[in-house]
Amino acid sequence: MRFIADFHIHSKYSRATSKDMDIENLAKWAVIKGIKVLGTGDFTHPEWFKGLKEKFAPAEPGLFKLRPAGTKPLLTSEERVLNEKTRFLLTSEISCIYSKAGRVRKIHILIFAPDFETVENINAQLGRLGNLKSDGRPILGLDAKELVKIVLGISEDCLIVPGHLMTPWFSLFGSKSGFNSLEECFEEYSKYIYAGETGLSADPEMLWRMSDGRRITLISNSDAHSLAKLGREANVFDAELSYFAIVEAIKTKNPKKFLWTIEFFPEEGKYHYDGHRACGLRTSPEESRRYNNICPNCGKPLTIGVLNRVDELSDKEPGFKPEGTIPFKSLIPLKEIIAEILGQGVGTKQVEIEYQNLIKKIGSEFDALLNASLKDLKIVTRSEIAEGIIRVREGKVTVEPGYDGVFGKIRLFPQGEQKTLSKQSTLF
Repeated sequence: MRFIADFHIHSKYSRATSKDMDIENLAKWAVIKGIKVLGTGDFTHPEWFKGLKEKFAPAEPGLFKLRPAGTKPLLTSEERVLNEKTRFLLTSEISCIYSKAGRVRKIHILIFAPDFETVENINAQLGRLGNLKSDGRPILGLDAKELVKIVLGISEDCLIVPGHLMTPWFSLFGSKSGFNSLEECFEEYSKYIYAGETGLSADPEMLWRMSDGRRITLISNSDAHSLAKLGREANVFDAELSYFAIVEAIKTKNPKKFLWTIEFFPEEGKYHYDGHRACGLRTSPEESRRYNNICPNCGKPLTIGVLNRVDELSDKEPGFKPEGTIPFKSLIPLKEIIAEILGQGVGTKQVEIEYQNLIKKIGSEFDALLNASLKDLKIVTRSEIAEGIIRVREGKVTVEPGYDGVFGKIRLFPQGEQKTLSKQSTLF
């Protein structure tokens, strides 16, 4: 069975996360996006975990679906869709902040678990080490190696995945607080790290330049803090619909089961280039070296981004593609495409109307972005939007790289070309 999965999200109990991120809305938006399997996120939070147990029913092995609402004998059509279509997989993210080898380390780790009993045992042990109620993504003063030891000691069926591998501040290879290798971080437990998450500011092609990036399987997830961000990065499988089949496909890097990942254009990520946001300075790695990694305007250190850090850790040149890798496709979220074409903000009413129109007529966001033909798109939406979707699919975009917490910008049309298309659309 072919399906799309997004494993890394956050609930309404995480900081800086929408209050709409509840279980029912997540199930609904998974259908809108075209996501079959959605990570629950935040299973360490007591209230969120309580809600998961109350509202989930077992589905395929290791997966869950929404229970029928209340005691009603019949479901509404929407409830039936949610119950039949959306599957959940138990996941959570831990922020490990600790000192090692004379430096403060800040590593985000994703945990996949196969059942509620395993999660209860994980939560019981981690609850003795920190306050799990404080945040959906709890901060623990725990060595990442010790976290692996604890989790796999509870169940070998769990999967441990370092999150957004290259992000400067909170990741395994981050320039501010990370390590230079898997072994440096996890020591003897590095052999149990089968996968890593690319993150928004990097893609597999960048990580293939690093030996560790070639050793592990690279997965991609949205890290969504709001419903609209679901699926901005995701994974495409052709496998049995079960927790164990998914984990096995990831562990074995099986290209027949794990087909490809869906990526941001990494330049759009907010830590792709180096720079200093306070001074509005964006720099390439070469420019940063000329500045000795110091902002020439104010004298403060530049925030070293993902591209620079990849250069530092790489043993292969840009463009290197090893054998046996899982391929990827770079996309832009549908609302962002519509917003650029209409010249409106992503959250505006016009963009929302056009987005809902496309979803209603095409089926889901991923159907529009990945599958619908140009001819079919032009039937249901503006010609410029249809052209924009195809350009993204073909990688024909221009980019302005993000830096120091500022998202990059993607341009679909050179200046003036969009107006020409708009006039043609009006004529016909």
